[in-house]
Amino acid sequence: MFIRRTALRSLLIGLTVAAVVAPACAAHADPSPEEIQAKIDQGNKDLELVVEQYNKTTGDLTATQAAITKLEDGLKPLQTDMEAAQAGAEQVAINAYKTGNNLRTWSLMLGASSSDGFVDRVGTLEQISRNQQHDIAAYSAAKGTYDTEKNRLNEQLAAQTRQKTELETKRKQIEGDIARLDDMQRKADEAAAKAKTPTKTTTTTTSTSASSTAGCGSGAGTVVKFACAQLGKKYVFATAGPNTYDCSGLTMAAWKAAGVTLPHNAAQQWGKVKHISRSQLVPGDLVFYNGLGHVGIYIGNNQIIHAPNSRTVVKVAPIDVDSLYGYGRP
Repeated sequence: MFIRRTALRSLLIGLTVAAVVAPACAAHADPSPEEIQAKIDQGNKDLELVVEQYNKTTGDLTATQAAITKLEDGLKPLQTDMEAAQAGAEQVAINAYKTGNNLRTWSLMLGASSSDGFVDRVGTLEQISRNQQHDIAAYSAAKGTYDTEKNRLNEQLAAQTRQKTELETKRKQIEGDIARLDDMQRKADEAAAKAKTPTKTTTTTTSTSASSTAGCGSGAGTVVKFACAQLGKKYVFATAGPNTYDCSGLTMAAWKAAGVTLPHNAAQQWGKVKHISRSQLVPGDLVFYNGLGHVGIYIGNNQIIHAPNSRTVVKVAPIDVDSLYGYGRP
């Protein structure tokens, strides 16, 4: 009995070890070049969404900064009015003090340590004439408006600071993702070289054949001409030229050349353009992809010019290069 139990225990232990070791060994198996490429492709799609959100947040931050500047400019005349009203009220107090009228009260007013304390004390005096009371009331109203606007300004500044911190965090995350993707690409190339079999790559070359650049001919419109002039320029996220672009930065700059303003974000561009069908496309129209994470410029012949990702450049590609979302005309 003891022998059978020992043998059974050994068998169970052996099976347990085998069950643990087998998956562990399988988990450490090197992925195939195709699997690595699939991860890179998915990583690119994920990064597109992050980059476009980064662009949107940057645009929102710019708008906040403009609002803060406007508030500061609006506060300046209020500050002037407040100082003038306070000076007038103080002069009333000084004149009354010199005549000895309610000496102790006026002395307390002149000794007030703040403008608010000064106004509170002035408001308790019945001896002040109506004109003088009007001056004090004007000061009080100006001070109240000033304080309200100043509080709003402080809140916006605090929000701006938080946004800046979030943007920096997102930027570091994006850079880290890009670095990891580059490393995956290198490993895929090394694996392909060892196996002597080519891997599927869609982001490392720029087509320069006559057919691929046919849309860049002399008959091209302003938008397409601009896009064609950017071919070969490097992709850098959150940029809109003149030397580097991301996808929505390229479309924004191209349409700006034609006098049309677009935001630096694919989803926001979709919100501003007229939505059209594929059969209605003409060169210069925008083609949206990946759940509004990517956008390119249609140049005719079922082709686009776009800025794909950080490992390549502005290039021509088939219109079906990514999962299509829709078509738009600014």
